[in-house]
Amino acid sequence: MIEMKVAGIALDAVSRSPIILLRDATERRQLPIYIGQDQARAIISALENQAPPRPLTHDLLVNMMDEWNMVLERVVIHSLQDNTFYAILQVRQGETRKEIDSRPSDAIAIAIRTRSPIWVMEEVVADASIPVDRDADEAERRAFRDFISNLRPEDFKQGGRYSNSGEA
Repeated sequence: MIEMKVAGIALDAVSRSPIILLRDATERRQLPIYIGQDQARAIISALENQAPPRPLTHDLLVNMMDEWNMVLERVVIHSLQDNTFYAILQVRQGETRKEIDSRPSDAIAIAIRTRSPIWVMEEVVADASIPVDRDADEAERRAFRDFISNLRPEDFKQGGRYSNSGEA
C-alpha cells in the first residue's frame, strides 16, 4: 500500500466535474478520483478547517465516532472496477477492529476531519495514477538505462563493484 495525501480539488476541463487529487509522498504520482459536487464541498471545507454552524453528514459521523470512542485508523482505497474506486474505513473501538465499506470521497472527507492516513493499494496506483513530473520520471529512466548499459559481468563477481561482500 502507498500512503497518499490530498493535494487538492480540481475541475475536469470538459465535464466541469470535481476531481480529488491524491499525491504520494515523493510527489511524483497523482491519483485523480472524480467525485460529486457535495463531496467536493465537504472535502474543501475540511481542508480549509471551516466549521459549519450545524454538523453536516461527515461531521455527524465524526461526532458519532467520537461519542462511541471509535478511531479511524486509516482509509484504504483498495480497488478500481469499471472506472469506480472502492474504499473502506478501518475503524477501531477498544480492541475491536472493523472495516466499513465507503465511497472514496466520503472516506477522504472523514479522514481529513480525523487527521487519519489515506492509503491506496499499489495496483490501484499502478492502474490509475498519473505522473506529476514527467521530466523527473524520464530523467530517472535515463539514469537507470545508463546504469544498466555500464554494467559488466565482472561487476557481479565476489568482491566486484556490486557484490554483497561489503566492499565497493
